Amino acid sequence: MNLIVFSGPPSSGKTSIILKTIDALKQRDISVGVVKFDCLYTDDDILYDKAGIPVKKGLSGALCPDHFFASNIEEVVKWGNQMKLDMLITESAGLCNRCSPYIRNIKGVCVIDNLSGINTPKKIGPMLKSADIVVITKGDIVSQAEREVFASKVNSVNPRATTMHINGLTGQGAYELSTLLFDEEQKIDSVQGMELRFPMPSAMCSYCLGETRIGEAYQMGNVRKMDLGEDYE
Repeated sequence: MNLIVFSGPPSSGKTSIILKTIDALKQRDISVGVVKFDCLYTDDDILYDKAGIPVKKGLSGALCPDHFFASNIEEVVKWGNQMKLDMLITESAGLCNRCSPYIRNIKGVCVIDNLSGINTPKKIGPMLKSADIVVITKGDIVSQAEREVFASKVNSVNPRATTMHINGLTGQGAYELSTLLFDEEQKIDSVQGMELRFPMPSAMCSYCLGETRIGEAYQMGNVRKMDLGEDYE
């Protein structure tokens, strides 16, 4: 089974891109399933189900969604193999723009949209920098010049990635993406022992453990303070 990891900022068009790409894969008789990871709520699983795509969803609740991803991906892969899928796609919500749910030797796709701001690529960490493929969406809403400038910003952050434009509404470009995703030689039976491409954000402080009061007296563990300069007392 092929395993593909999709990530990207909220509302960047990940689900639309995945649906259009799966349509292209189905034309080649490739069976695909999806596991959707999110925080508090998602109804994207309904969209996948309506399209006849095997789907599961996991809500992390109070946990970081990508810590939740790493804790559950082994069971997710077992489910995909039990379903006898040719390809399993996981969709993760990179809410803090820092998380990197990609696994070494597993294709990672980052979806980012043209409307997010010209400097957004610089604000996104390993989620963009360590991706194999970067998909830029919503290019039909901006000018050709804006598309080119945004793509150059993406390329400056991750020059080794394949960067492509896809229209999530019409599906233009989705077939090209599908040809890059499926690898007949890749057979993933388990991810046991595989490594993440980048360490997860580290934070084990009093607020992680449920503290709600503000102030130094209530702060302990992994705490970082700002440098406010010499004029601060």
